[in-house]
Amino acid sequence: MLIIDRFEGQYALIEMNRRTFHIPKVLLPKSAKPGDIINIQITVDKDATKTRTQSIDKIADSLFEDGGR
Repeated sequence: MLIIDRFEGQYALIEMNRRTFHIPKVLLPKSAKPGDIINIQITVDKDATKTRTQSIDKIADSLFEDGGR
């Protein structure tokens, strides 16, 4: 269970299993307030990961090509 403990500046302090962590307030609904219980779902964007990996590989390949000259 994730509970909004309080807000500090641009962050919400979230309590989970007697531990507290910060998340940016902009990630929460505008109506969220201290004491609210929230749900967070994290997923992996496989398409974006693949595109990023290909881009990095391309840059690395060009560096190795230029470095050998």
